Amino acid sequence: MEDFKAAIYHGQLTDALSNMLTKPLPSFNNTLLNIAVAGEPGSGKSSFVNAMLGLQPGDPGAAETGIGATTLEAKPYRHPLLPQVTLWDLPGKGGSPFGEDPFAKVDLNRFDFFIVVGFQRFRTTHADLVHEIQSLGKRFYFVRTKADLDLEASKRQQPSAYNEEEILQHIKEDCNRGLRREGVTDPQVFIVSTWETNRFDFPLLQERLKEDLLRLKRQAFISNLPNICLPVLEQKKASMKKRIWAKALWLGVIAALPVPGLSFFPALYLCMKFHTWCYHNFGLDDPSLANLAKLVGKTAMALKAATKPLTTASVALWRLTDLVGASVMIVEYFHWHHFPIIGCMVSGGISFLSSSFLLRKCISAVAGDTHRVLIEAVKGEGKKSI
Repeated sequence: MEDFKAAIYHGQLTDALSNMLTKPLPSFNNTLLNIAVAGEPGSGKSSFVNAMLGLQPGDPGAAETGIGATTLEAKPYRHPLLPQVTLWDLPGKGGSPFGEDPFAKVDLNRFDFFIVVGFQRFRTTHADLVHEIQSLGKRFYFVRTKADLDLEASKRQQPSAYNEEEILQHIKEDCNRGLRREGVTDPQVFIVSTWETNRFDFPLLQERLKEDLLRLKRQAFISNLPNICLPVLEQKKASMKKRIWAKALWLGVIAALPVPGLSFFPALYLCMKFHTWCYHNFGLDDPSLANLAKLVGKTAMALKAATKPLTTASVALWRLTDLVGASVMIVEYFHWHHFPIIGCMVSGGISFLSSSFLLRKCISAVAGDTHRVLIEAVKGEGKKSI
């Protein structure tokens, strides 16, 4: 990880990501994995969490279930067998008996993987959840609960035509159709009963999660890389800002020369030159972005779209403050008829302050661009993991 941080600090984004993307799967075994269990109220999320943990209602550490039990905030449950895995029981999406939707307060971006729990037919609530998860570039399983109740209801309604295999197949097809309508190309659907964990797809679900675990952890690790970079980028910003005073002082000296407006165009040119240098120093110049794009399988334009470079017009607007000193010079020349001592001091001081501010702003902007480029670079990388 120290090599990764050092590469980021020196603007070697491609080398930094390449080292992480080529690491073998076992190296991600100790990565924390946060799995969110989401669905509409009453879908059996808490019972499903207990079943995954091997707990019964009322056991120590079990999620609260039963009539009237409503999850109002995200609650973590450490998995007893899967290392570094935490299941999060989220509030139900789509309303609450208290007139508000606690689910809306949950930051879904903090979770690495999702298990969408539903019962009855595939509905709008499920579609909305799928859209939110996909917009984050995350993956999910779809779990259709209460299969035992569906079978009992079918047996009561049509005992002569009852066929368990056909009913379960019909349920799975309904879920698959709904997910494909929402753009899911390879739906992962499991039909379960939280009361009969040895039946239906529950054993298959547990086995699939074990098989996917290292790939999911790799996805979680890679998705978190931009956040790991933040302290490094802050450190680099601080280091670079300490060295800009000489450039700002030099621009202030030019502005202090007794020629009104002399500093405007040199300052504009040097600020834009400094902006270009910052892009190169952070690894955002065109050749570097092209190499990074090739590594992650995206276009350089897609990565460049994540940046918000300063324009010449915006820099020129900030340099208009130089006109204040120039105006004082002109007044001293033509109204007071003497050498513009005050105007030179005002012009130099204003230019030094505005240059310092603008150069600092430039460094912060490019550091922010670097973070956004890294987010774009790793976005969707986790989808290749499963």
